[in-house]
Amino acid sequence: MLVRGIRGAVSVAENTVEEIKSATRELLLEMIAENQLDPAMVASALFTATKDLDADFPASTARELGWNMVPLICATEIDVPGSKPRIIRVLIQVNTDKDQNQIKHVYLREAAGLRQDLAAQ
Repeated sequence: MLVRGIRGAVSVAENTVEEIKSATRELLLEMIAENQLDPAMVASALFTATKDLDADFPASTARELGWNMVPLICATEIDVPGSKPRIIRVLIQVNTDKDQNQIKHVYLREAAGLRQDLAAQ
């Protein structure tokens, strides 16, 4: 079994607890469905949020989805001039037998344009 990384991102309409939870939940559920993930497969997950999203921790939504034993961390995304605002990103490391080309990366809402090369796979 190998450790593979799965990337994902989603835009958030506004900086509220409800919007951050809703967007993060949508993203994680899509990543789970696309990659047939079980929390036992997840080695860890790193969430980042742009500096304009500080009403909640995206990782708290993963806990609500049952990722209680998964190591999770949140950080602030680098504030690059001209980058998209209100974006949550995640890198999930999973234990899997899948080849790299079988991994499905997920980019939703306005974040779909961030990595068209990965989102199109």
